[in-house]
Amino acid sequence: MLSIILIVLLGRYFYRLAEEFNQHRWLFAVLGVISYYAGSAVGGLVIGFADMIFDLGIDFDDTSTLIFIAVPFGLGAAIMFYHILNKKWKKEVVVEKDEIQDIGRNLEDS
Repeated sequence: MLSIILIVLLGRYFYRLAEEFNQHRWLFAVLGVISYYAGSAVGGLVIGFADMIFDLGIDFDDTSTLIFIAVPFGLGAAIMFYHILNKKWKKEVVVEKDEIQDIGRNLEDS
């Protein structure tokens, strides 16, 4: 149930961000969810290798342990991706020029 709520919320935030900057809304909603799962996978690999090297004794058969490990890594990756997109799109804001006033002018006058 927690994962469904997280997917909906992440998709919603990325959808609104893309809508604010006139980007492909559904594409970035899906990419936001994918960034969550990619962060969870990378976090799982890091914890798995750390357990193998340092013998941490993590029980990987327990589902709740895996959820508590994966959620912070996934949220961290999604938040980082959100801020990267937000910062990038703020730099690329295009000011729309009212071209109706330029009808009849020469191109050299602009």
